[in-house]
Amino acid sequence: MLRASAACEAAGIPSSTLVCEGFLQQAAFTAVGLGMPNLPVAAIPGPPGVQSDEELARNIADVTFPQIVENLTRQPQAAVLSTEPAQRSVVFAGSFDAVNTCFEENEWSDGLPVVPPTLDRVEAFLRFTDLAPDASLGVMLPDQRNASVWSVAVNGVMAGCAPRYMPVLLAIAEALCDPEYGVEHSGNTPGAETLIVVNGPIIKQLGFNFEQGVMRDGFRANTSVGRFLRLLLRNVAGFLPHKTDKATFGGTWRVAIAENEDVLARIGWEPMSAEFGFSRGENVVSLARYTGGDVIVSVNGDTPEAMLPYIADAILRQTSWQMTFTMSATFGMLRPMLLLSPILAERLAGAGWSKQDVKRYLFDYARMPAEKLERLMRDWTNHVDCDLAALARLGKVPKSFHTSDDPGRLVPRVFHPDDFTIAVTGDPMRTNAYTLSHNGTLGYPVGKRILLPRAWDDLIAGRDA
Repeated sequence: MLRASAACEAAGIPSSTLVCEGFLQQAAFTAVGLGMPNLPVAAIPGPPGVQSDEELARNIADVTFPQIVENLTRQPQAAVLSTEPAQRSVVFAGSFDAVNTCFEENEWSDGLPVVPPTLDRVEAFLRFTDLAPDASLGVMLPDQRNASVWSVAVNGVMAGCAPRYMPVLLAIAEALCDPEYGVEHSGNTPGAETLIVVNGPIIKQLGFNFEQGVMRDGFRANTSVGRFLRLLLRNVAGFLPHKTDKATFGGTWRVAIAENEDVLARIGWEPMSAEFGFSRGENVVSLARYTGGDVIVSVNGDTPEAMLPYIADAILRQTSWQMTFTMSATFGMLRPMLLLSPILAERLAGAGWSKQDVKRYLFDYARMPAEKLERLMRDWTNHVDCDLAALARLGKVPKSFHTSDDPGRLVPRVFHPDDFTIAVTGDPMRTNAYTLSHNGTLGYPVGKRILLPRAWDDLIAGRDA
């Protein structure tokens, strides 16, 4: 709403944005990023969801409405925006400890020690791209700051990345800037975290772990690239805890993972990057935000029919309130993710099942009673009454959501089988899987090609980089 208010004010139309009390500070910092730090807001006391109708009406009448009137009738004072240092400006000089103290005080650090981004270190990263340092990969909200090649290199240095990771970092920044991903929602209250998946020959060239412990720190490529994303969100997009980042609980950044493409080639399954239109053998990075996940331990059985009911049940249990992204304003935008260990994928493929067959099974069997979904929307998530029959008649949901008027009929988790995302990775000899709950349009999956510099082969041969 603040972005709408900024557009109105720029056009000379008075505005007043309604902001819940707990988000007033976020609104103030977001307004700065929009270039209008004096955007008029009217406070709604307390969280409305826990107020009675009488309390809400009284708060609106006594507090919110007078502020709306004032905002629409009084010209706000002009505000002066501060300027930022240029690319090559030296903002601080001192020891390692002093640099980290400075970065922490200025909120440029994630709380861990950072590698000081000296000019020499940044220049080393720039050798691994043919793009100019001031080239823009896009604009990141809420601060509306350009994600330049230079800023990517700076945050890559800080995260502890190796210079040769630069092409991957640039692709991540490009994905974050993609409007379909929705980077502006990275500070929303569910506190979802982004998962990075890497495909292509670059996995082995850069030493990404794609086997045992794939989601755990301990490998420089996986760990530092995952940390880089969170630093970029902090220092370029502008997401700061207690300010623009309003995650109720939040989570630690996820390490980047890579698929086991040797297994994929052996069983004839396409890599995850194919879901974004890329071919096997292309270097691709994909991003999506997930609110949480859980391991599916000891998937037993020697046939798909024996194995998959356990997995479908786990996906069903992991995805609940996220269904609001499917059933409200952004219909059909839920993309749950399943990580299969190689041995499970090999067993499924050995029985003649394709990745598409697995998705179809999950679509058919990871289902919940219609009356439970309608209650979830109506009573538990503060949405308007959810009438699946009416939505089906309007064409807003597929017919699979209203096959009859039986309230106990089972309805799917997603609109289409292809809405499930599957990656093959992890310990090759463990019969485990992992499911992640998607955050809907607030971090929708996007994939970007990793562009290598012309001298890549020569550069990558110098392992000191």
